[in-house]
Amino acid sequence: MLNLIQNEHMKIYRRLRTWILGLLLIVIVVLASLFSHQGNDANENWKTRAADIIEHDKRELENPDVPAKFKQQMREEIELQQYMLDHNYPPTAYTLWGGVLNASGLITLVTLFTVIIAGDMVAGEFTWGTIKLLLIRPASRAKILFSKYATTLLFAVTLLIVMFISALIVNGFLYGFQSLSLPYLTVNTAGQVHEGSMLVYVFATYGLKLIELVMIVTLAFMISTVFRSSSLAIGLSIFIMFAGQVITLLLMRYSWGKYFLFANTDLTPYLKGQQPAEGMTLGFSITVLLFYFLLFNVLSWEIFRRRDVAA
Repeated sequence: MLNLIQNEHMKIYRRLRTWILGLLLIVIVVLASLFSHQGNDANENWKTRAADIIEHDKRELENPDVPAKFKQQMREEIELQQYMLDHNYPPTAYTLWGGVLNASGLITLVTLFTVIIAGDMVAGEFTWGTIKLLLIRPASRAKILFSKYATTLLFAVTLLIVMFISALIVNGFLYGFQSLSLPYLTVNTAGQVHEGSMLVYVFATYGLKLIELVMIVTLAFMISTVFRSSSLAIGLSIFIMFAGQVITLLLMRYSWGKYFLFANTDLTPYLKGQQPAEGMTLGFSITVLLFYFLLFNVLSWEIFRRRDVAA
């Protein structure tokens, strides 16, 4: 099995396309970090801004027309801003970690690059006519398919690590590495501010994004097993990847729309205690994703197992 995975890795990394995608990812991370840093000119004035926020919210609390729900949010914001002033904790957006969290939005780019590779993993063997040479090996079809799928996921994780390290280094030079020890602040219902690990929060954000990445890549890999043309498989995978979010917006108007795959792929709102839609919970979304994950893999296996390669 390890030899098969190693062989698949060689197929990926010996192609110039792979290195171009990796270099392009690093360049985009650097440019995005630079643009984001230029937009944070208020870094030196964050204390003044925090004081203004506190004063504004206190005035709004005296307004009888403001709903109680918003007043509670304002009280929590006042406690948070005051705690930051008392402990000299700048807003996360003006630190290294803010840049790293902003870079998590580029995971869509990692997904796109991995979809290009995934769409070519099986279909490419038919396009280049190498599928017969692959199947005459003593390894079973199950091992061959698994090695391709595992290699695809490892490639996705590699790109994600490259993106994270690039964002960490670039934003470290832009904002300074002294903010590495900055805590992640939360306010409970009692109005008490708690310090948590910023690193854990960042890893949790990236981890939840990784789940979305795995689901879309698994879908692209299944499509690759359906079609013999790699270009068709890649094109269809990319189309579904971008069209999925648009379709989600349309389907979420109906109660059954929450069962749609792309309505559950983004789990980051749960990290902030929010719900993507009414009736949806973290457990519900995980259950839906597990169903689709098993479905895609079963279909991939059945299609590949029954595929006639005599032609």
